[in-house]
Amino acid sequence: MITISTSDIQHLASLSSLALTDDETDGLRQDLENIIGYIEQLGELDVSGVEPTYQVTGLSNVWREDEVQTGIPVEKLLDLAPEKQNNQVKVPQVL
Repeated sequence: MITISTSDIQHLASLSSLALTDDETDGLRQDLENIIGYIEQLGELDVSGVEPTYQVTGLSNVWREDEVQTGIPVEKLLDLAPEKQNNQVKVPQVL
């Protein structure tokens, strides 16, 4: 099993602009060692009889041809706005 040093964790924290306490550093080191240990266990599995799986639901994309559709005319939409100016909806200033 791979062991991760405290200096490795401190370096990662520095790269991530994180300030970790000693307890947080030790906890993160232990968590990362556990994760890497689990990945090593997965690497030991015999998957020779298992087909590669890329998609598990059996669903596939259904494509359709794009069709041009007429939308609602701009004038009709502008009539719904409480205020309009220069063919645009006028809204209150935010900044």
